[in-house]
Amino acid sequence: MEIFFTILIMTLVVSLSGVATRMLPFQIPLPLMQIGIGAILAWPTFGLHVDFNPELFLVLFIPPLLFADGWKTPTREFLDHGREIIGLALALVLVTVVGIGFLIYWLVPGIPLIPAFALAAVLSPTDAVALSGIVGEGRIPKKIMGILQGEALMNDASGLVALKFAVAVAMGTMVFTVGGATLEFAKVAIGGLLAGIAVSWLYGRSLRLLSRWGGDEPATQIVLLFLLPFASYLIAEHIGVSGILAAVAAGMTITRSGVMRSAPLAMRLRANSVWAMLEFVFNGMVFLMLGLQLPGIMETSLSAAEADPNVEMWMLFTDVLLIYGALIGVRFLWLWVMKRFSVRFLKKKPMEFGAWTTRELLISSFAGVRGAITLAGVLSIPLLLPSGEPFPARYELVFLAAGVILLSLFVGVIMLPFLLKDVEVTDHGKARKEERMAKSVTADVAIVAIEKMEQRLAADVNENIDNQLLKEVSSRVIGNLRRRADGRNDVENSELEESLERRFRLTALRSERAELYHLRATQQISNETLQKMLHDLDLLEALLIEHK
Repeated sequence: MEIFFTILIMTLVVSLSGVATRMLPFQIPLPLMQIGIGAILAWPTFGLHVDFNPELFLVLFIPPLLFADGWKTPTREFLDHGREIIGLALALVLVTVVGIGFLIYWLVPGIPLIPAFALAAVLSPTDAVALSGIVGEGRIPKKIMGILQGEALMNDASGLVALKFAVAVAMGTMVFTVGGATLEFAKVAIGGLLAGIAVSWLYGRSLRLLSRWGGDEPATQIVLLFLLPFASYLIAEHIGVSGILAAVAAGMTITRSGVMRSAPLAMRLRANSVWAMLEFVFNGMVFLMLGLQLPGIMETSLSAAEADPNVEMWMLFTDVLLIYGALIGVRFLWLWVMKRFSVRFLKKKPMEFGAWTTRELLISSFAGVRGAITLAGVLSIPLLLPSGEPFPARYELVFLAAGVILLSLFVGVIMLPFLLKDVEVTDHGKARKEERMAKSVTADVAIVAIEKMEQRLAADVNENIDNQLLKEVSSRVIGNLRRRADGRNDVENSELEESLERRFRLTALRSERAELYHLRATQQISNETLQKMLHDLDLLEALLIEHK
């Protein structure tokens, strides 16, 4: 019963955290608000305690969030930025693990070399979810954000694989070799991607079979879609490959498989709403859990530091500042090196970095905030070695990782808005031009389809439709489409006409809805009729508002 109440409280807090950020006279990013509320709830006064199981955390929260990110990531753009993403998600992770690992070993006397590599490995993944939370959607230029999101999708796997190697070496269960590590990483990464694609493909085939057998209920299909990231993750982990990459691959495959495109309208509308709700709750839970762990991490670290004569707390706080500064420095330097390499050696087909300004390099550097994967990774480090001795400097590793997460969020809140000031995010003129062109072209195609349908209906004796009525209806629909097709010549009048028509239709829909409730209140229609007609009106209104 206590677990149930804890879940209810956390869900309520996540729901109200968004309201709290709007009520404050000053702006606080939602992730920081949720971390702060979590820390307050974990304080002895409130005493909300949640046992943090890293494996359960990874299974419960990470697959659906990465699946949703993969779902929203355009596959073509991801592949177009493949060189940039590999350079950040693979090469930069390797540079970070080695470079920052040696720095931690040299900087913090109590941490041996292998645990230092383990800490550097968990600090290497960036968090696109936290980044969107602190700067907001659409604030970072698309050419930068696309690469950052692709990097965040991929470097989780490379960072956790590096952590796995470091912990295995520290535990004495394996001997590290460059060739063995490279082969193992390739197996884990490629296997994870293939597992995600295979599970997503099987899901698409199963959905088609269910539809034939009558299982086309939107609720059934949405539940199966919700289980897909968990199935991808668990199957991949069971066969010894990357579950994280499997969840990402499943999300990216689902958009290319045509499953959603051929799904019923009700399922598509509900699926988008359900996933938006789940993303909000799961993201909030991740940061709330981070806040709930902070008091315990601080208390454990303080106690351990007092018992260790070689460590003082002020030294740990200083180490957090130095390690974070080194992470930003390494990231900026690597981006600059990739820019120079692109300009000098890739003149025929340069990377995106080649055209970036110094400001854009700085934006990308400070955008590399750390988040949930870092926390889950460092807390997954074992408490004891096989010999029964404590894992070397574990409390320091946890404290330093938590400190870097918080510092990266705070610095991102300060630096990113400053760097993004007066930066042109999207070319609104170009977007409007593309939209008008698309409306015009699709209207031409639709007119041809309606004319063919009119001819087919007129020739079909089974339809029994009056030719005059057929002409009248098709002419009215074609007339609306022709005005849209000719909109390129009279854009302002065309858009004004569409806007007025939409407003009139919305007014009519809302009055119809009010009258339906009146008819039900006076018992002139049944509740079943009310719900059916309300559903139809809601779909029409959603369509009109979507294209507002």
